[in-house]
Amino acid sequence: MCLILSLLPATVFTVLGFIVLYCATQSEGRMSTFGRFLATWVFVVAAFFPLMGAYVTIAGVCPIEALLQGMPGH
Repeated sequence: MCLILSLLPATVFTVLGFIVLYCATQSEGRMSTFGRFLATWVFVVAAFFPLMGAYVTIAGVCPIEALLQGMPGH
């Protein structure tokens, strides 16, 4: 469950990274270099969300699953 929900912020950060990358290609000089670096960093952060979501799901410490198990009828 945490893996699936981690895809939402990953999608947001990926779109944000592409926006920054597009703006970096439109700029010149040092701002272009800084924009490419910033876009790369945003993509790394975007990759972090599904990786941690997968880890939490596989390790069995997903807080959402714990809440669902405590509900009546599950």
